Amino acid sequence: MRTLAERAENLLGSAVVSTSPVAGGDTCTSTRIRLSDGRSALMKTRSHAPEGFFEAEARGLRWLAEPGVAAVAEVLGVQADCLIVGWIEPTRPSPEAAAELGRMLSRLHASGAPTFGAEQDGFIGSLPLPNRTAPTWPEFFAVRRVLPYLRLAVDRGHVDAEDAAAVDGVMHRIVELAGPEEPPARLHGDLWSGNLVWNVERSGVLVDPAAYGGHRETDLAMLTLFGLPQLARVLAAYTEETPLADGWEERQPLHQLFPLLVHAALFGGRYGVLAGDAARKLT
Repeated sequence: MRTLAERAENLLGSAVVSTSPVAGGDTCTSTRIRLSDGRSALMKTRSHAPEGFFEAEARGLRWLAEPGVAAVAEVLGVQADCLIVGWIEPTRPSPEAAAELGRMLSRLHASGAPTFGAEQDGFIGSLPLPNRTAPTWPEFFAVRRVLPYLRLAVDRGHVDAEDAAAVDGVMHRIVELAGPEEPPARLHGDLWSGNLVWNVERSGVLVDPAAYGGHRETDLAMLTLFGLPQLARVLAAYTEETPLADGWEERQPLHQLFPLLVHAALFGGRYGVLAGDAARKLT
């Protein structure tokens, strides 16, 4: 079996000078590699990765970078068992960087997507992410985002009957609750603070996406759910660049059902109760 360094050298065509572990992440093992040509990179590996796992992440990164309006981790190499991206030296965000992130997300979302969904399925954390397209966002959100993870979380005993009924009731009213129609936005899809690295240039760089065409409020609702330094500045700059439809703040619990149910399916704990509480806010 080839060593990690040998795999990296084969992909990058440059000798590995050193490797060091990188803390964080519960899905993959991350390693910083230093190359003889002076570059540094981040190599992600996972034992027994599902078929297409790293290819899906690489595809999402390239798709987000395609319009040229957002800072996105650069894909250097990908194979079935690993992904290598350019190293991002982390720092703390400044107020100006937070505002720029808001403008960047606005431009990324506005760059659009062909439809709601994506050409290929992907992954959210370690779970499969169904992306088969749908003609409207309410249909896509209910059938591809909320209901699959509700069923999985219930099957695993992580959501009780009362909370499941509350979520199911919201899905029956999804058209009424969805707000004004909007064209598909180009989404990161798993946008929380851990999937955003503030670099030394004081920019927010997107990493670890679960990218697809969806509703732009979904990315913002996830940022709000899990918190982000200087979030108010991010949202203010976003809405100044591209105003959000009236009622977007009241719709946040709707969009948060997706990440809450993913977390309920993966981790259990109180996430099932939080999903039920979010659904009841919409009644």
